[in-house]
Amino acid sequence: MKTNELLLKERNRQVPQGPFNVHPIFAERAKGAIIVDVEGKEYIDFAGGIGVNNIGHCDEEVIKAVQDQLQKYIHTCFHVVMYEPYIELAKRLNEITPGKFPKKTMFANSGAEAVENAIKIARHATGRPATIAFEDAFHGRTLLALSLTSKMKPYKFGFAPYAPEIYRMPYAYCYRCAFGLEYPSCEIRCAYFLREFFNTHISAEHVAALIVEPVLGEGGFVVPPKEYFKILKKICEENGIVLIADEVQTGFGRTAKMFAMEHYEVEPDLIVMAKSIAGGLPLSAITGKAELMDHPQVGGLGGTYAGNPLACRAALAVLDQFEKKAILQRAERIGKMVFERFKQFYERFPVVGDVRGLGAMVAMELVVDRKTKEPATDFTKRLVNRCREKGLLMISAGTHSNIIRPLMPLVITDEQLERG
Repeated sequence: MKTNELLLKERNRQVPQGPFNVHPIFAERAKGAIIVDVEGKEYIDFAGGIGVNNIGHCDEEVIKAVQDQLQKYIHTCFHVVMYEPYIELAKRLNEITPGKFPKKTMFANSGAEAVENAIKIARHATGRPATIAFEDAFHGRTLLALSLTSKMKPYKFGFAPYAPEIYRMPYAYCYRCAFGLEYPSCEIRCAYFLREFFNTHISAEHVAALIVEPVLGEGGFVVPPKEYFKILKKICEENGIVLIADEVQTGFGRTAKMFAMEHYEVEPDLIVMAKSIAGGLPLSAITGKAELMDHPQVGGLGGTYAGNPLACRAALAVLDQFEKKAILQRAERIGKMVFERFKQFYERFPVVGDVRGLGAMVAMELVVDRKTKEPATDFTKRLVNRCREKGLLMISAGTHSNIIRPLMPLVITDEQLERG
């Protein structure tokens, strides 16, 4: 029988060290919120493939849709011979994404690809070169997406020079406010700072887009005040800047709404999405105002595998499951249960510095000292490893890797959640 140890040795012989691995185990099978490794040990999954498995591992309807599509055709390239699943999925995303204006959708393969295409569209539509991103943000690992990403190690270290015309301002990280203020007496200075940013960093006339996560994902599940995005949107509109919402991790029910921007009652000009869109298959999407999406010339956007028919069929099945299984309501219940438990941890353990969340996107920030807020990075790593030893798969997050961010499938049972 193959063991985790033997497979790990083979992995190290055959695969470079760059692709990281959180846990030294190998999956044999997975279903719902459970993963079983090659040695037969069962784990409750609080990682969800880094937010990809919102509707659970191996959802039956997704499997049926993919199996049906496999019997018809696997790949024609949408740019050569078109196919209906691409069009049908675009139509449904146009209907369910925030915004009452006419929309259009195109597909890519990953979150990073979606981000890069959104920036291209914004640049083409505005004729401007610059993009504003945020501290603690994560937007991907390809060159432009990596340049938009904030965290240096391990993501950016050694890969310079980065893409030009990217400018970074503080996010609404209330627990570690860049301005030393407290909400609500701060009067959302971090949002209004955008106007000053135009004077000190890059003139508004040169900015094509502002790209922002509704809740920081890799940055540590940081939830801005409700007013934050309305202020950013207003300033963007005043200056002809395209507002791009990066919903790669927040989208498809993680915050108990289909898209997190719905919580803030803001309609982005463009939305990028990926991860849980297709039940585990590689797919991403860019949805936005039709006049923006139509701006690039014919042939200016695309990719050989973009919008693969198997992935499109899987995504259509995912959308069906959201309707049939009341997954958004389930996400809300999960979020309340996790938040309540994390608050209990806060009362019991001084290492818990902050508990925050939106829907089922709930996190604990761990610190050495609550007064200094020194990140408890080493403790967090030990905790994640200890959880695995006890049968729970977790991942950390944050610029200092000191934040516990559960991303359990939203179909997890109460019993599994309680055990986890």
